[in-house]
Amino acid sequence: MYVCGLDAAVDVVGGKWKPMILWALYAGRTLRFGELRRHIAGISEKVLIQQLRELESDGIVHREVYREVPPKVEYSLTPLGASLNEALIPLGEWGDAHMEQLVAGRGCNKEGTAA
Repeated sequence: MYVCGLDAAVDVVGGKWKPMILWALYAGRTLRFGELRRHIAGISEKVLIQQLRELESDGIVHREVYREVPPKVEYSLTPLGASLNEALIPLGEWGDAHMEQLVAGRGCNKEGTAA
């Protein structure tokens, strides 16, 4: 199914939102759905649900449902998800180091929209 390891990794974290979800759950955080949504500016409820389901099916995110009223659901990284997040740290550091150059090259303002 995959050509190489990079192909497999990009398949799991591909898209705009999955890396942001992983980062929000970084360092052993356990977050409820609403908390997670507040950590990720601009994501819709529908997209967050979809992305969490995909990450859960890939074994990256653990979903814990508490049978109480009102229902409580918490999300956290699995050990596989934590190791993936560790692999993404250098990529984030590269982005931090080169963000100004990338934004300038695309003619964007600080919010990342076209100027």
